[in-house]
Amino acid sequence: MVVEHLTFDVPVDELAEWLRHEEAHWSRFLERQDGFVRKEMWRSIDDPTRIHAVIWWASMGQWEAIPEHDLARVAEAMGAHERTPVCERLEVIRDR
Repeated sequence: MVVEHLTFDVPVDELAEWLRHEEAHWSRFLERQDGFVRKEMWRSIDDPTRIHAVIWWASMGQWEAIPEHDLARVAEAMGAHERTPVCERLEVIRDR
């Protein structure tokens, strides 16, 4: 299992609207992908403008098999709400 950890900068006054768009576009898209396990959205206590998407995938191969043109289409649907995240890929080595 692998984890995709994305960190977004979202102004506090835009957060509710951004989350609505993110849920409608990215979350729904990801849920339909082979290998998707689950997704959580976290906000930093120390910096409320830092939003973290933590996405579990069954395998790196399934995650990487998503066509780039499909990702671009979802990003385009986000419109002005699209943010470029910092991405970190993590491998689960223990889950207890």
